[in-house]
Amino acid sequence: MSEILDLINKMSPYLLLGFLLAGVMHAFVPSRLYRRYLGGSSFSSVVNAALLGVPLPLCSCGVIPTAMSLRKEGASKGAAVSFLIATPQTGVDSIIATYSLMGLPFALLRPVVAFVTALIGGEVVNIFDKKDTESVGELAPAEEKRLTFSQKIVAALRYAFVDMMQDIGRWLVVGLVVAGLITVFVPDSFFALFADNSLLSMVIVLLFAMPMYLCATGSIPIAVALMMKGLSPGTALVLLMAGPAVNAASMLVVGKVLGRRTLLLYLASIVGGAMAFGLGVDYLLPREWFTVAIDSIHSCGAHGDSYFNIICSVVLALLLVNALVRRFTHKEPCAEQACECREQVYYIEGLRCNHCRANAEKAIAQLEGVESAEVDLPTGRATVRGSVSAEQVRGAVEALGFKLKEN
Repeated sequence: MSEILDLINKMSPYLLLGFLLAGVMHAFVPSRLYRRYLGGSSFSSVVNAALLGVPLPLCSCGVIPTAMSLRKEGASKGAAVSFLIATPQTGVDSIIATYSLMGLPFALLRPVVAFVTALIGGEVVNIFDKKDTESVGELAPAEEKRLTFSQKIVAALRYAFVDMMQDIGRWLVVGLVVAGLITVFVPDSFFALFADNSLLSMVIVLLFAMPMYLCATGSIPIAVALMMKGLSPGTALVLLMAGPAVNAASMLVVGKVLGRRTLLLYLASIVGGAMAFGLGVDYLLPREWFTVAIDSIHSCGAHGDSYFNIICSVVLALLLVNALVRRFTHKEPCAEQACECREQVYYIEGLRCNHCRANAEKAIAQLEGVESAEVDLPTGRATVRGSVSAEQVRGAVEALGFKLKEN
């Protein structure tokens, strides 16, 4: 298990830096900028969506309601698909973490692959799925709160080290555990069986990775562990790109909200793009570019790490524990409080992260007659104050891909 401890110590400083940069982006970049350039069915809207999506630290569950919300605010279907493809495959946090463990070539290649596949997917949808391509601007953009500089700093730190830890932390832990199991139980010679058949190994990886939930950061230790067992760099790239971009939940929601044809084009773009780049890495580029960082991890143990790395690992562990405690010790408000205030209470199914919660809360709050809306992530409880029907709330929630169950 020394390799896993070394992975954690090498990743922790870069993860903390990546989370901090993600928090700064969240607090200081107005969300209206993400809406302004995505309208229309032109190629430029697809490019803008890809450019906006690549650095955003959104996982594959959080990106779905965000993209659906952008769609309702005027984004074209092609732009929404471009955003759906580019965003979960990478992010500022995962790019930095990829550099820490897998080296500069992988760190540069991930955003390039995400950008190119997003362009292809968005433009293919614009060309071959012209049904319902007009804007569906049903929601007026919500007025953003004006914050002082110090308030933005606090918001950035909270988003980075509380919200993101709740959203990504558990999947990062899952990734590390899976990496440990691979290290212990997978024979060193296993992937030698596919040494001369990268295409077959990519298909096998896709069959396992696509139905599961993998975040862009949590997939890194899994890819590293598999490469240490002999997986080719190109196949590892397929895991890093296709795994975070697709899972069973995202496929169901995209098919339901955007249509079956869009779903097929969306999947073909992700899988085809990842495999094309993966084969290019295996057959056109020097293998040493992508294995030198992995070899250095394999050859040294955790005892060689600096005190700074160890301190960062301890800080990261404390933040993860805090996130888990906050998530699972949350107490649900009692029903009597809701009755006294004449509030309507609903339960939303499918909320997986703080981005899901924020988008559901925003969609309900913008309904006519709603005075305020608060959504609790751990319980899925939506407390709505104002004059609004259950069907209106249901429509707003289901438009984002969630389900509403009345209390």
